[in-house]
Amino acid sequence: MKVVLFDIDGTLLRTDGAGRRAVNQAIHEVYGTHPAGGHEFDGKTDPQIVRELMQLAGVHDESITERLAETLTRYSILLRDELDGVDHSRNVYPGIGALLDALEARDDVLLGLLTGNIHAGAVAKLDAVGLGTDRFKIGAFGSDHASRAELPAIARARAEALLGHAVAGADVIVIGDTPADMGCGRGIGARAIGVATGRYTVDDLTACEPHAVFPDLSDTAAVMRAIFAE
Repeated sequence: MKVVLFDIDGTLLRTDGAGRRAVNQAIHEVYGTHPAGGHEFDGKTDPQIVRELMQLAGVHDESITERLAETLTRYSILLRDELDGVDHSRNVYPGIGALLDALEARDDVLLGLLTGNIHAGAVAKLDAVGLGTDRFKIGAFGSDHASRAELPAIARARAEALLGHAVAGADVIVIGDTPADMGCGRGIGARAIGVATGRYTVDDLTACEPHAVFPDLSDTAAVMRAIFAE
């Protein structure tokens, strides 16, 4: 049984800045400050992003922590507003539908998510592009832990609880578009597959020494071979 965990932003889809706009507005409403522009979000969890933006704005850690949950709740509402009524069908990356269908059709695959998005944000983004969340049977999210490196172990534990047996680290496959995705599963022995549909190139991801790298996920057969290769 392979546990195949997909990142969302830059891997499955893009939202044309909806997430950044929503988090900036939430921070402004809750903390009363405008976040600095240009801060890097890729590969980070939502709580990490908020904390870093507030630290850059000079807000003390205690004050950040006190209002973090409120900020993330407001963010999830604003994100829905940003995504509502927009045709985002073009925002799913090439080959995603076919690959998910092929994996879902197998009885030796457990599909899941591994993303820095909080759960509510992940659902909003997947719903907006018509991917939905039903096919993803497990997940680990930014709302589970602020450190991305902790998420693979959480996902594996949930997979084991669902399946009723242990899952070897090598049978966990993390598919993502950032160096953080390539490295986060090493603590449990997971394998990483990179896809250069985000801001990082094939060369950038290859330098992280993942199991495989693709320019996109449109070659279903090749990606399936990489997932099931020993």
